[in-house]
Amino acid sequence: MPLALYALTAGAFGIGVTEFVIMGLLLDVSADLGVSISAAGMLISGYALGVVAGAPLLGAFTGRMSRKTLLLALMVVFTVGNLACALAPDYWTLMAARVLTAFAHASFFGVGSVVATGLVPANKKASAIAIMFTGLTVANILGVPFGTWLGQAYGWRSTFFAVTLVGIVAIAVIALLVPRDQPSNDAQESSGGALAVLGRRAVLLGLLTTVLSWVGVFAGFTYIAPILTQITGFSEPAVSPILMVFGGGLIVGNILGGRLADKRLVPTMLGSLLALSAVLFAMTFAIHSKMLAVAAIGLFGATAFATVAPLQMWVLQKAEGAGQGLASSFNIAAFNLGNAIGAWLGGFVIDRGAGLGAIPPVAAIVPLVALAVALLAMRLEKHSSKLTPVAACPAAAE
Repeated sequence: MPLALYALTAGAFGIGVTEFVIMGLLLDVSADLGVSISAAGMLISGYALGVVAGAPLLGAFTGRMSRKTLLLALMVVFTVGNLACALAPDYWTLMAARVLTAFAHASFFGVGSVVATGLVPANKKASAIAIMFTGLTVANILGVPFGTWLGQAYGWRSTFFAVTLVGIVAIAVIALLVPRDQPSNDAQESSGGALAVLGRRAVLLGLLTTVLSWVGVFAGFTYIAPILTQITGFSEPAVSPILMVFGGGLIVGNILGGRLADKRLVPTMLGSLLALSAVLFAMTFAIHSKMLAVAAIGLFGATAFATVAPLQMWVLQKAEGAGQGLASSFNIAAFNLGNAIGAWLGGFVIDRGAGLGAIPPVAAIVPLVALAVALLAMRLEKHSSKLTPVAACPAAAE
C-alpha cells in the first residue's frame, strides 16, 4: 500500500485520541474547572454535535479545493483546536475549542476516504479505507489509555498538548507523502452542486443504514463497563484489559471487512450487519459467564468495525462523481449521529426499568433494521434501473 495511506492513518489516530480520551479525564476536568461531572460529560456531546455540524458546513464550501490542501487545512484546524483545549481558562472556552476541533473530524475522514480510494487500484479501495481507519482503532487501544494516564499523572491539559504534537506530525507527513492534486473547476463541485448529491435517494438510504448500524453498536458499547461489573461480576480494574480485547477485535474486523468488501462489497456489508446483530443477541447470554463474556466482547469489536469500510465504500459508490467527498463526510457524521442515538437508547432502556441485561437484545434489533433499509435501497435501485430503458425509448425513437 502507498505510504500516503499511512499519512492519513496518522491523522486518523490523532482525531481518534481527541474524540475518546476525554472520557477518561472527566473527573480531572471537572475538578480543575469547577463543574459537575455531568457538565464535563457534555464535552463529549459537544464534540459529537460538532462532528455532525461540521460535515455540511465545511463540505458545502470546500468542494473546489484541492483535496490535499483541504486535508492540510483540516489538520491545522484540528491542531489549533487541541492547543486551544490545552490552554482553555474555563469550561465554556474548552467546550468551544472541542466543537472547533470536531469540525475537522467528519470532513477529514470523508475527504480522506476519497483520497485513499484514489491511491490504489479498484480492487483495493475498501482495504485502503480500512487502513486509514486503523488509526482510529489504534487510538482506542493505545492512544486513549496512554492519554488518560498522561492526563491523570501530569494534568489533563498535558494530554491535549500531546495531541497537538500529534497534529503537527500529521500535518508534516500529509504534506510530504500525500500526492498533490488539482482544484476542481467543475461547476458541479461548487457548494450547490456538491449538496445536490444529498438529494439522491440511494445516498440518503445509505446514510440511514450507517446511522442505524452504529445506533446498535453504541447502545451496547456505552454501557459495557457496568454490564461487565454488575452482571458478569468482573472487578472494575479488570474492565480495562477486557476493553483491550474489544480494541483488538476492532483492528481485526476493520482489516477483514475491508478485504472482504474489495472482493464482494454488498454481501460483505449485509453479512457484517447480520453478524453484528447475531453477536449482540449472543451477548444477552454470554454476559452471564466471564469466559464467554470476554470472547463476546472481542467478537463485538470485530463485527462492529467490519461494517465501517463496507458502509463507507457503499455510500461512495452511490455518490459517484461530483459531491462524493461531501457524501463521504456526511457518512462519517452518520456514524457519530448513530453513536449519540445509541448512547441515548441504552439509557432509555435502563430508565424504563428493563435493566442493563436488556441492552444487548435491544441493541441487536437495530442492525437488522439497518439491514432492511439496505435491502430496500437495493430493491428500489434495481426497480429504477429496469424503468430507465423504457423511459429512454421515446427519446431514442426521435
